[in-house]
Amino acid sequence: MKNEKRVSFTPHAKEKLRRLLQSGVTEKEVIKTVENPESLTSGYFSRKIAQSKLTHELVLRVVYEEMDNKVLVVTIYPAKKRRYE
Repeated sequence: MKNEKRVSFTPHAKEKLRRLLQSGVTEKEVIKTVENPESLTSGYFSRKIAQSKLTHELVLRVVYEEMDNKVLVVTIYPAKKRRYE
């Protein structure tokens, strides 16, 4: 996603981010993952799942919906890297 779109978060995603802050995941890192993912897959309901490396064993997965000039982050979660290889 090269053209800069405004990124917003659902209440659920904000809560997940708040909990993940303890693990060092920041809003800036989530936005970076959406804008420049290491991998991008399709999810349910025409959503997209952006993924980037978090640690040697974990990846950060960001589920979002893309609209005209906006990206809505639906949820964020860390996952074991081997599960998505």
